[in-house]
Amino acid sequence: MSDAELLAHDPGLDRAHASTADAAVSALGTDSTRGLTDADAASRLTATGANRFRTPRRVTFRHVLADEITEPMMLLLVAVAVLYSVWGRLEDTIAIVVIISAVVLVEVFAEYRAKTVIAALGKLTAPTAPVLRDGRTEQVPTEDLVPGDVIPLRAGARVPADVRLVGTWGLRVDESALTGESVAVGKDADDVLPDDTALAERTNLAFAGTTVAAGRARGVVVATGMATELGRITGLVLEAKPPRTAMQQAMRDLSRVLAMVAIGFSVLVPLIGIIGGQPWREMVLTGLTMAFATVPEELPIIISLVLGLGAYRLSRRNGLVRRLRAAEALGTVTTIATDKTGTLTENRMAVTSLAADAIPDDHLLALGAACHDATTEGTEFAGDPTDVAFLEAARDRDLLPGSPGGVFGDVVARFAFDAHRESMTVVHTRDDGRFLLITKGAPEALLERCTARGGHRALGADDRAELAARAERMAADGLRVIAVATRVLAVVPASVQDAEEHLTFAGLVGLEDPPRAEVPEAMAAARRAGIRVLMVTGDHPACARAIAAQIGLDGAGPLLTGHELDRLDDAALTEAVSRTSLFARVTPEHKIRLVEALQGRGEIVAVTGDGINDAPALARADVGIAMGASGTDVARDSADLVLADDNFATITRALREGRTLYDNLRKGVKYYLACKAGLVVTTAVGVLVGLPIPFAPIQIVVMEMFMDIAGSATFAAEPAERDAMNRPPRDPRDRFLDRALVRGLIAGGVSLFAAVGGIYLVASWSGESTETAQTLAFLAWMVGYLALAWVMRSERTPLAGIGLLSNRFLPAWTVVTAVSIALIMFVPFLREVLRLVPLSGTQWAVVVLLPIVAVSWIEIAKWVRPRDSATAGTVQYSGV
Repeated sequence: MSDAELLAHDPGLDRAHASTADAAVSALGTDSTRGLTDADAASRLTATGANRFRTPRRVTFRHVLADEITEPMMLLLVAVAVLYSVWGRLEDTIAIVVIISAVVLVEVFAEYRAKTVIAALGKLTAPTAPVLRDGRTEQVPTEDLVPGDVIPLRAGARVPADVRLVGTWGLRVDESALTGESVAVGKDADDVLPDDTALAERTNLAFAGTTVAAGRARGVVVATGMATELGRITGLVLEAKPPRTAMQQAMRDLSRVLAMVAIGFSVLVPLIGIIGGQPWREMVLTGLTMAFATVPEELPIIISLVLGLGAYRLSRRNGLVRRLRAAEALGTVTTIATDKTGTLTENRMAVTSLAADAIPDDHLLALGAACHDATTEGTEFAGDPTDVAFLEAARDRDLLPGSPGGVFGDVVARFAFDAHRESMTVVHTRDDGRFLLITKGAPEALLERCTARGGHRALGADDRAELAARAERMAADGLRVIAVATRVLAVVPASVQDAEEHLTFAGLVGLEDPPRAEVPEAMAAARRAGIRVLMVTGDHPACARAIAAQIGLDGAGPLLTGHELDRLDDAALTEAVSRTSLFARVTPEHKIRLVEALQGRGEIVAVTGDGINDAPALARADVGIAMGASGTDVARDSADLVLADDNFATITRALREGRTLYDNLRKGVKYYLACKAGLVVTTAVGVLVGLPIPFAPIQIVVMEMFMDIAGSATFAAEPAERDAMNRPPRDPRDRFLDRALVRGLIAGGVSLFAAVGGIYLVASWSGESTETAQTLAFLAWMVGYLALAWVMRSERTPLAGIGLLSNRFLPAWTVVTAVSIALIMFVPFLREVLRLVPLSGTQWAVVVLLPIVAVSWIEIAKWVRPRDSATAGTVQYSGV
């Protein structure tokens, strides 16, 4: 492999930033003044591949369909459908086919996640880029760039590949989306850096997907496509597999158990019937009916309905759920690992402190604003974030040229920012014919060039020490400190060296990326809910500490940097995350390690972010939360939840909604399984005592596909418990299907059997026809399942305590059910389709009153069970 190929395929670009520009150009076999030849570029394109990102295997409907149909649960339902089509009725076959199709379609849409993430990553590079080929500059498709290409970079341009800079003129690059650094980074082609220099400090490289904020440069491409830093993050996103939630794992376990029960019942019950002398074909259909009644075919649909309704409620609170698993996982979150820039802060620099030296603060601000290299359109600005911050602050105080406070003349000379000088200079005209020179830059650099201070006093060694200490104090508070100096000249200086000498110190200006206004209260709400918050940022440690103090993340423990994390093995890191909540100068790999370390401790982790560098951690987290308005496409597509309003407080509202959803989902699943248990026991007992099955297959279809789904969905409309955000999160190690839930579903199932099974057995043994007994059982079920929904709305609080109308869906569905019963029983066509017969007034009274009485003990138990103020209103899974 050639030197060029070695360098192009070098992960992390270790050689590029640690070598001189000339060495990089030489290793790549190119010419920094003429670029590659067309023939050489074509050859390299064949060798290295296109400058694009690897995409996962295309997911097709056919592949997902094959995967789903081969699931044991689906195969069982298919077998039931086939046999019903031969021996049973067409309506039953159609119903089962619809169930299979609904489940498969849900899975098909979920499989497109990786595809959308990679498509978003592809949008980050421009479709064409300028490149030097054979000594002339031409536009070529970005995909055709190869290692060794020489490209120019200008303000506003997006960097199309990873580039070793060979010439820079005031270049500053916005890398916030990639590294989390909120300040545009000054670049210098002459820098030669140590091998272990952190990504955010590689000042001689420009990375794919970042944007040139100011200045211009020329560079040689050293990596393209998946070999770039952006490509590396793409790979991490592809590899990141979110863990199964407690609900997903519980449903898998439940499905296996119920599948075995279904097979057992479908074999045992017919066998007993055949031994007892009943027709074998009828018994096979009975066995299939038992399988149909036992297999939890509606369970995925019920979960989707409940989570879907919850996701809709979240959307009305500006939380857009991209994957339904997030709605469930939100209820169990124990730790939030949040980015700083753009998530906790506004991702814009703002002037927050003025330390003028013997001049008014407004004059200092006006001087700093007049020294800029930004573009202006009216009162809007674009360019380096620091320049924009000065201009916006001056605009707000009417200090811009043309405004009441604007005092400076035309610009006649400009010396762009240089990373070695750490300063920039602008020269303005004055009314007296002389010129005003304004310089701003790093305090330590400007102080060396100042010979006077405010009031035109000479600047001595003690003055320099005093001003330097003032700058250090401001920096310790997390501010980016800019010094401003001036000089009055008779002529325009010919060079920057002539310009930036004998300056008069004017003052210090502190800038910061301010925290979002809503964050401190949101932090307090998270603490009250027992949720730990970690700040994980690529920014400078001092900035991280300052923002942590402002938002209430005090007592976060010692701050750890990316370099320090590199020295920790997995065990040490797992211990470290238990005692510190502040991490700075971290890379995407560090973020994934932190998430995995937290998950290794049993934590349920929500990760928030808005940049490219957040995408892998967002994908790996239990819940990935991205900013919608300011976030990158990559972050949004990697996340499970998108905050449409970029409001961090929406996270706490989403957590409250998630806890409510989880509580309500437990109630809904418990209710559904109780109905299922009552149905199975009633059917099994009827056959075991030698009676016909209590329900015709079409009746079971109606009960399960219509009534059970709608009844369970009512629990999604239950309001939050009053202390939902004033109690610790549920222990993530707790099983979803715990003993309390099993006890509750058994209690509900037994209550239903006592009413429905009792009515059927008594009717059958008292001489009623099979059709009458089945009609009584069907109607008793219709009333009983609805009464059970009412008493299972709350586990500890009686109905009188939560209000009959606090959940408006259930009263509405009660009316719908009553109307449906009336239509089914009094419209002859519907009654015949469902194989029902008319009833007497006494029989009507029995099927309405007895099921209500049978389940009412569950409500009475809430009144007699001891309750105290500490637990009243709190969801406790210690009973029905």
